[in-house]
Amino acid sequence: MQIAQPFVFEDADETAGTAELASVPVSVLSDRPRIRSELVDQLLEAGLLLRQADPLDRLLSDEAFVLGDIVVIDIPAPGAEFLAALARLDARAAQSGTQLVVSTRVEAIDAVFGAMDCADVQFLIDPSSAEYALAIGAALARLPGRSVHELAREDQLALVRLTEQVHSLARKLGGVPTEVEVPDQLRSPSFGYMARPVIDKPIAAEDTSGKCKLPSASLLREMIRQRQLRASFFEGELFADPAWDMLLDLTAARAEGTEVCVSSLCIASGVPATTALRWIGQMTEAGLFERLPDPADRRRAIIRLSESAQEAMCAYFARVGSNVAAI
Repeated sequence: MQIAQPFVFEDADETAGTAELASVPVSVLSDRPRIRSELVDQLLEAGLLLRQADPLDRLLSDEAFVLGDIVVIDIPAPGAEFLAALARLDARAAQSGTQLVVSTRVEAIDAVFGAMDCADVQFLIDPSSAEYALAIGAALARLPGRSVHELAREDQLALVRLTEQVHSLARKLGGVPTEVEVPDQLRSPSFGYMARPVIDKPIAAEDTSGKCKLPSASLLREMIRQRQLRASFFEGELFADPAWDMLLDLTAARAEGTEVCVSSLCIASGVPATTALRWIGQMTEAGLFERLPDPADRRRAIIRLSESAQEAMCAYFARVGSNVAAI
């Protein structure tokens, strides 16, 4: 059993930590000189080893080149040739354990996300310097042999929530993450506060096979509309709950018999696209979402509820009853 020791600032520890970071090579690929320069400055300031900082054409070169343990790619508007290169890099990273951080623009989400489905990729949408720093820090923690223990599912979700708090704070403070303590801030009720169950006729009726049916798509869309309406009267981030909003949207799509692309699901989440993509990844790993090729365009990806998630949503609506489902 290992016991965590308190952290002490010592010169020896600082030297060892710097040496450990300096042993981690990082590659930067971007056609935008300003972005490339800022990333290089950020990496060097953090004490990381810069393996290369090249234009995106390096991805298309026939010449084999050695990648860093972490590869940061800025690709705002990829064409077909670059998407194919991303797919090859994705497969290569999955085999080597290379950590990928890929930034793009909102309009390119579907194409970039669809091209990369093998490695553990962190997707960023028009990121700030703070978001780059957080992603690179997360990539360092994910490198093979660097994590103290493998995170349990609950810890992963807790880590995502904590990360989103840092992102939100960074946006409000102009991209500078800071620790702020607010003793009197409002908090959601704990799980110890539970209302009495409603005894009512279930709205998710059973079919002839004994399985619960999904509620009507119109009811689900009305729930989504009412949830979005709150942003007209209060600050949107006050009610941010991307996991539930995406579950509702995918459940409504399943009831309608329609498919949901990644960009559409990001919009439904009600949070910034980078945040939404992070949640999509976590919920896919948790077995709640399934990633499938788009039947209309194999280069893109669609997201569906898994069978277990669909059953859970059916059971939830059956338990909730009709009186409160549309609130």
